[in-house]
Amino acid sequence: MRIVTLEEHVSFPELTSLLPSGAVASFGQSPAMQQIKPKLADVTGERLKSMDDNGISMQVISVDSLGANMLTREQAPEFSTRYNDVIANKIAGHPDRFKAFALLPVSAPLAAADELERVVRDYGFCGAMIRGVTDELFLDNPMFAPILERAERLDVPLYLHPGLPPKSVADAYYSNVGTLPGFFEPLACYGWGWHSETAIHVLRLLAGGIFDQYPKLKIIIGHMGEMLPMMMARSERAFKPGNGGANQRTLTDTFKQQLYITTSGFFTLPPFKLAMDTFGEDNIMFSVDYPFSTNEMGIDFLKQIDLPEEKIRKIAHGNADRILKLV
Repeated sequence: MRIVTLEEHVSFPELTSLLPSGAVASFGQSPAMQQIKPKLADVTGERLKSMDDNGISMQVISVDSLGANMLTREQAPEFSTRYNDVIANKIAGHPDRFKAFALLPVSAPLAAADELERVVRDYGFCGAMIRGVTDELFLDNPMFAPILERAERLDVPLYLHPGLPPKSVADAYYSNVGTLPGFFEPLACYGWGWHSETAIHVLRLLAGGIFDQYPKLKIIIGHMGEMLPMMMARSERAFKPGNGGANQRTLTDTFKQQLYITTSGFFTLPPFKLAMDTFGEDNIMFSVDYPFSTNEMGIDFLKQIDLPEEKIRKIAHGNADRILKLV
């Protein structure tokens, strides 16, 4: 069976070295992260072998968190262009195995929209990954309209991935906790904070009327829906049209029409069953979160899913092929 994964990360040292040293030092210095760095830098070596060993047909790769959002709006466009060119060059020899989401200079929205169009047109990129907030602003801010409009016009999705929390949030919620200096990272990022922030991001897009303003815009989020499936019934009542938000449709209708989730990093059945109940098989795509999770973990989980083969095929590749135009 064809298997596509689409939250799979890369980070190339020759480009990370161009970022401010203070920004690089603020994240990813744990021993575990140091071991992963060589895997992030690899594309056609161990990564491709692991795909072959586990029956993964295609990865859609994207830049890990240390990207253009670490730079000023004057510096970010050139850095993003350079990074996307490097990605395109690295995957050019394996068009049937690798696709990519663009790195965008989100702090410079017009330049970001133009860069998105360039890489979709010239390299066949599948859309873009946007990591967290930019200058402490979410995508519902009017300044980001050029990116949303261009993504809708190009008919490519935006993948909203968590990013580093703003300093004000980190100080208020994640400081002075735990006994180890590095404990900030799991609490603020992959252990909790990332996921709640991304859920807030999506709900802001809903309440701000962004989904209605751009009715053909497609948004993807990972990690089995970033806590949203668990909260769906309660949030449905809170975000009814007419309750004060700008949304014209219900949360459920909007999400089923424009929001897609991936299984990245979640490999147990209870959250998957909840996601199926709330989003359905047409809105769920299989992903691993490589190399932060292993392909073996992902494939073992996929084999556990007890659904008719037609539904498993949708999740394993059909939805991704359709939404990202992979075939």
